[in-house]
Amino acid sequence: MLLHGIFPPITTPFYPNGEVYYKKLESNVERYSRTPVAGIVVQGSTGEAILLGDQERRDVLKSAIAAAAPNKVMIAGTGIESAIETLRLTEYAATLGYDAAMIRTPHYYKKQMLPANLLAFYRTVADQSPLPLIIYNFPQATGYDMPADVVIELSNHPNIIAIKESSGNLDKVKAMVDGTRHIKRQATVTETFDAVTPRMVQAAEAESKKESRELVSVASLTGSADSTREDAKSKPSSSAVSVVGKLKTRQKEVGFQVMVGAAHQLEPSLARGAVGAILAFACPAPTACYEIYAALKEGDDALAREKQERIKRAVERVVGDFGIPGAKYAMDLNGYFGGSARLPFLPLSGEQKAEIEKLMENIRN
Repeated sequence: MLLHGIFPPITTPFYPNGEVYYKKLESNVERYSRTPVAGIVVQGSTGEAILLGDQERRDVLKSAIAAAAPNKVMIAGTGIESAIETLRLTEYAATLGYDAAMIRTPHYYKKQMLPANLLAFYRTVADQSPLPLIIYNFPQATGYDMPADVVIELSNHPNIIAIKESSGNLDKVKAMVDGTRHIKRQATVTETFDAVTPRMVQAAEAESKKESRELVSVASLTGSADSTREDAKSKPSSSAVSVVGKLKTRQKEVGFQVMVGAAHQLEPSLARGAVGAILAFACPAPTACYEIYAALKEGDDALAREKQERIKRAVERVVGDFGIPGAKYAMDLNGYFGGSARLPFLPLSGEQKAEIEKLMENIRN
């Protein structure tokens, strides 16, 4: 599965009383679906997953994917401290149609989180998971930093396809990119090399069946099958291209995919071989983050550095210092619904809001 591009790890909206505001969640997802992001992560750290109950996590996963466009890669955050509970949530996400599962490192019993423990945990989940896995390393939150050599060893598992590396350590990013170059896999992509997932193929098949029924109905009324013959003539004969309805796909070689989570270092991370990013700052400013990725993809390094510098200070303060309440307030400024965060997060002060407004005034989505 191709994971190149920018992914917002969406927030969870709440009513003032702390209940999940599902309508606003769906509205946000629908709007992200109209941006150039490659996909959406549901129930990551920015989604306050750790502050939700078991049923709330499931309901949020269900509500979000129902509102998402079929052409966006949908990633479910399913990491829980035990392997068995992680598998249960991952299996549920698979029944909803998610494309991949992002699993944070277990960390509560830090002294026991030795390489052997992490290798056993991820391999056990990967062996049984119906979804491909993305390792999630976020030492600023967990207090545990998965070593690069453990990641490199796990990259050999066929069902572990990527890591979200949020440490901000550029040397580690390069070490993981270099250490996993031997991984060669095939991913289904579109003709323009965007991601294709089984969920997208199913959507294309359903649309194709719908159109076929409509064509049959029209042909039966007119006594003509010219339209279906013309449709058949238009399909490419190249064996390199597969066609499902209007979806044309081909295969692309991809390796183990290193993604990052530090937006203030997006440009240098991509320059060191990262292929994409899951960024909290993409919640209020998905297009601003995408522009950095797009500039590098088009070979314009100078523009990428300029776009990076434009958001750097805002990322450091809005997300880095003010955290989820800051990201949510920035979302409110840019037309998404951010709202409040759950306790123990506290509301922002007037001074903090004024600073965020100043930082975001030239970063409109």
